[in-house]
Amino acid sequence: MPKLKTNKSAKKRIRISKRGKGKHFKAGRGHLLMLKRPKRKRQLGRAAFISEGEMVSINKMLPYGA
Repeated sequence: MPKLKTNKSAKKRIRISKRGKGKHFKAGRGHLLMLKRPKRKRQLGRAAFISEGEMVSINKMLPYGA
């Protein structure tokens, strides 16, 4: 059986923690920041964890925990 290929776009955006949770950064922090309130910009800067339901498909994209 051939090796499984890692989805490269998922590898760039998602990190797997030691406990197996997926961690990602939120979208919307790239430009047009003068329109956004300080609280929103602060919250967008923090990393977020991926839900358990989404991790099922994430684990298929990152088969070796890349």
